[in-house]
Amino acid sequence: MATNTSLEERVTELEAAIAQLQKQVATPQPMDWLQQITGSFKDEPAFEEVLAYGRAIRQGNESLLETSDES
Repeated sequence: MATNTSLEERVTELEAAIAQLQKQVATPQPMDWLQQITGSFKDEPAFEEVLAYGRAIRQGNESLLETSDES
């Protein structure tokens, strides 16, 4: 501990730090996970392939899945 700093100065510094932390906590942080990941796979080459697999599964077209398993 710094012996040169008075108790009043230390308390003032602590109060300022607490006020800053309270501001940070009061600011709402985005919690929407969909917004956070939207566009994150746009440059991923395999993403279009994954979408095609998903479409095939939903439509009941398993021939796409069978041909890729044989490769």
